[in-house]
Amino acid sequence: SVGMAKLVTKAGAAAIIAEGGESGGHVGDLTTMVLVPQVCDATPLPVLAAGGIGDGRGVAAAFMLGAQGVQVGTRFLVAEECGVHPNYKKKVLKANDIATMVTGKRLGHPVRSLKTSFARAYLKAEYDSSVSDEALEAMGTGALRLAVVEGDLQNGCFLAGEIAGMVRREQPAAEIIREMFTEAEDVLKGAGRWVR
Repeated sequence: SVGMAKLVTKAGAAAIIAEGGESGGHVGDLTTMVLVPQVCDATPLPVLAAGGIGDGRGVAAAFMLGAQGVQVGTRFLVAEECGVHPNYKKKVLKANDIATMVTGKRLGHPVRSLKTSFARAYLKAEYDSSVSDEALEAMGTGALRLAVVEGDLQNGCFLAGEIAGMVRREQPAAEIIREMFTEAEDVLKGAGRWVR
């Protein structure tokens, strides 16, 4: 949030990551498109944009919003060097544009994950008033580990951002970075065609 950006600026932070709700894992309500320019306006610190960035177009957009860098997560889940279970990588690679959902709002710490049996069951329990907050917390305990380490397709929580729908192949991390920034440079070079 803008308030948090101001707070960490005063506390002596070196930079700020402005992460929109499109991201995987713990999320807020504001989108990257809305959050990044407001945070950039609120602090003199370098701002890194995160959430929904997985290709060069996203990188270019982040720079146009005022960010000085980006943080990318979901795309690197399928990097060859990433040690998540192969089932996790397969789920990301099979994802489409509506493959994620947010759960955990009732407990005040929403997370975005891929739609799975676990995520759907958790969401159902979240809106069941007969399920206590403690039971809901217990339901989620260890679910990420089940996904990452064991690849448990039934009980695992597969955190991923909305960008998962654009991730199509496993690659070395260095190749992902080169591809993203080459595309970003091409996009930025062509941006002048929209201005007269």
